[in-house]
Amino acid sequence: MFLLLLAVPIGMFFGAVPGLGGKIGVVMVIPFVFGMDPISGAIFLISMHAVVHTAGSVPSILFGVPGTTGSAATILDGHPLAKKGQAGRAFGAAYSASLIGGVFGALLLAVSIPILRPVMLSIGSPELLAFAVFGLCMVAALSAGAPLRGLTVAGFGIMIAMIGGDPQSGTQRWALGTLYLYDGLPLVPVTIGLFALPELADMAIQRRSIAGDSKIDSRSGQWEGIKDTFRHWWLVIRVSWLGATLGAVPGIGAAVIDWIAYGHAARTEKGAAETFGTGDIRGVLASEGSNNAKEGGALVPTIAFGVPGSASMAILLGAFLVHGLQPGPDMLSKNLDVTYSIIWSVALANILGAGICFAFSNQFAKVALVRQPIIMPLILTVIMVGAYQGSRNWGDLITVVLFGLLGWFMKRLGWPRPPLILGFVLGAVVERYYFISVSRYDYGWVTNPIVMVLLAIALWGFIRPLMREAKNAGGFTGMLSGYSRSANINLNTLFYGIAFVLIGVMLTQTVLWKYDARLVPQAIGGFSFALLILGFINHTFKAPSKSKTGDDAKSKAVATLKLDISVETQADELQVVIKRALIFLGWIVGFLGGIALIGMLPTILIFVGSYMWIEGRERLKLILSVSFGITIFSYVLFDQMLSLPW
Repeated sequence: MFLLLLAVPIGMFFGAVPGLGGKIGVVMVIPFVFGMDPISGAIFLISMHAVVHTAGSVPSILFGVPGTTGSAATILDGHPLAKKGQAGRAFGAAYSASLIGGVFGALLLAVSIPILRPVMLSIGSPELLAFAVFGLCMVAALSAGAPLRGLTVAGFGIMIAMIGGDPQSGTQRWALGTLYLYDGLPLVPVTIGLFALPELADMAIQRRSIAGDSKIDSRSGQWEGIKDTFRHWWLVIRVSWLGATLGAVPGIGAAVIDWIAYGHAARTEKGAAETFGTGDIRGVLASEGSNNAKEGGALVPTIAFGVPGSASMAILLGAFLVHGLQPGPDMLSKNLDVTYSIIWSVALANILGAGICFAFSNQFAKVALVRQPIIMPLILTVIMVGAYQGSRNWGDLITVVLFGLLGWFMKRLGWPRPPLILGFVLGAVVERYYFISVSRYDYGWVTNPIVMVLLAIALWGFIRPLMREAKNAGGFTGMLSGYSRSANINLNTLFYGIAFVLIGVMLTQTVLWKYDARLVPQAIGGFSFALLILGFINHTFKAPSKSKTGDDAKSKAVATLKLDISVETQADELQVVIKRALIFLGWIVGFLGGIALIGMLPTILIFVGSYMWIEGRERLKLILSVSFGITIFSYVLFDQMLSLPW
């Protein structure tokens, strides 16, 4: 119990700092468990790892910055709630849903290991491929209101997932001749850039604190969030079951499970089409209930078969082997006490983690009132250094900035960002299992009963939103009518043009590759290019649908921005937005320039102080305390503890 009490705060710290996460935490504490007995070591590592996603909800809700890759979907409704002054309510819902999900995952682990053993042994590459395709078909749900754009973005996500060495032939694909891209893009800088930087940019543009003039509903809001969890208990149970089940499937990963659960809630919850992405508490419950349940599920294949369910589980597996614990039948016979110690530690860690978060969420919520010139440089510093953890390369910082620009334009122009992450995470998985399935079973794998069921469910999930769109348009004939000769030219037209050039150039380069290396990229790229053409025609030549009432028009406008954070800036403020956006970009470029000239730690000190003085004219005493404080924090954590090569 003492080790559990010690491990939980450590795990929460690694979850709350963007860019670190459970994998880094486990790597750091492994040297400290070598001298422990097997049960103590297992409890310490598992307890620490079990609460990472619970704490990851804090930056996701407060700043729109994913604390872990498994907390990214929490941003879509959690951050708008914080902007409304309801951070306390979002925290209450997130912690209670995480608690239920974590305990549910532990119960599943306790019950299912003996039962699921024969089932898990029968799962091969065709079933894993079908699971990945099922996950990709959530794109249709995650881009309702803009299905062509969502599917195009997902295709682009799959394409960038294939950057680097092709596993079949060794061909370097879209690596641009740089060593940084030889192993592909790291997930952390891409996620942080796509979701974190756009929120910071909009905070700088609006020049306000996170909550603005809203009042914080800290304590009362927490209780309201807990009540929300029990009001929607069936949703929490469903997403917990979904998270635990998908967590037990090796290769799916934490980065997409919360998106799949979020998409499931968006498709099944009443009225979700109009409210998800605008601050709907059900979106927070869906994401947080699933990501904690995933941990119990991921332990099933790790303990029962020695097949890690995620990268973090692979590191844990290594720690088990060091302690003489051999995953497999022995964990269900000789070492059954260790197995149940692990199960108890998962359950108790989630209870303790939720309790700690509830105790301090009042303080967390008040962060939303901190002035923008103070909070902005601190968040930007932490996410840039955290992103540098991806591969400890200059390319990580450039990736954050490039995907930050892409994410900001996508958010402003109504292009859904979640499908890009979903495609990026699952793209390489689909390609790998496709080639393995074909080489082992030819095309007979398609007739596998499990595969057929999963593909049927995936197909239904794919076409159902499209059918709903057709119904709203008055049938498929309605979808194909309403075109005019007059063109609608705006900023989205330019974005389409850039997308045409980018995907076109990527497709052109595939011609010189070997057959195995170009098969999937050409198929996905061609599909995305065709969808891009259809989307461009719709955007440019189709007249907007006329509705009888302003309310109908308003609801349709909301639906087109579904499952992404809406932008509050009015059209008449465009010049101000552009000016302030360029100033913010200038600060980021200056930050990178400072790193190149004098190194990261001195740049952090100068950048934070300069931003607070120029943007906010803060008091000198406050500037010195904040800038030196964040520099010392970065030195202790990243230099002394993580040995980051500055």
